[in-house]
Amino acid sequence: MSQTAYMTKERMKEIEEELHTLRTKGRMEIAKKIAEARSHGDLSENADYDAAKDEQGLLELKISKLSSLLANSQVISADEFPDDKVYILSKVKVKNQNTNKIMEYQLVSADEADFEKNKISVLSPMGKSLMGKSVGEIAEIKVPAGTTVLEILEIYK
Repeated sequence: MSQTAYMTKERMKEIEEELHTLRTKGRMEIAKKIAEARSHGDLSENADYDAAKDEQGLLELKISKLSSLLANSQVISADEFPDDKVYILSKVKVKNQNTNKIMEYQLVSADEADFEKNKISVLSPMGKSLMGKSVGEIAEIKVPAGTTVLEILEIYK
């Protein structure tokens, strides 16, 4: 049995749209490639046909994974959680005690994590250390270069 995947309504919509595109346009494009390769003759020595069939297998695998993800997902909203502690979907402003730098992050599911957008996974070392903490508390994160110490300045939605 698969584990429940928590995601925002926006992320679920993105996955549903991608799945629809793969099932329609993606499958149609692969079918055209297979038909084109078949028209070249002997399938036993047809590299284009083999490549198209491999591509079809990868497409179907991706469709299967996305379908499974949707089937095992639950939509969550930041409004479901209090804002006195850090939870999934919390936005948190922290001060790095080592560098005095102030940063903002949003804690999200592993599927939605995107460090460039300051979205960190609740399963990451930083996410795990921030979870459950309140404003004013300190989170220590063990990193290869030592320990990063973050003070929680603000929690918001």
